[in-house]
Amino acid sequence: MKKTILISAVAAAGTLGYLLWPGPNSDQSTATRTTAQGAALVEIVLPERLTTNAQIGKRGFDANCAACHGLNAVGQQGVAPPLVHVIYEPGHHGDESFQRAVAQGVRAHHWPFGNMPPVDGLSRPDVTMITQYVRELQRANGIN
Repeated sequence: MKKTILISAVAAAGTLGYLLWPGPNSDQSTATRTTAQGAALVEIVLPERLTTNAQIGKRGFDANCAACHGLNAVGQQGVAPPLVHVIYEPGHHGDESFQRAVAQGVRAHHWPFGNMPPVDGLSRPDVTMITQYVRELQRANGIN
């Protein structure tokens, strides 16, 4: 009986460890455990092709967002979160969330990076294209 309980306890602990261990799209992924300031927080797969709108959005993202959110929206340790992350899936953060974040800034609520200030100089159509780019990155990484 004691042997059965011990085996069950070990199996339960192993299962719990597996369930709690961060996955590849988690903010605790291998890339996140890197402590170097500015290190990528997630590893992603790039889409084979971007739509025309997403290509325009990539240029806008690179010019206005990548300094904080990293190239290809992978985030940066100690700077800003990845946007290619399940937290930013369309069902949790819709496209209008990106519009409001750019226009009004965001109070820190999911991540320990502090508040995001508004981003000057971007129009709603600019943000729509940037959002298209982010959404295509997300879809290429199984975030729908």
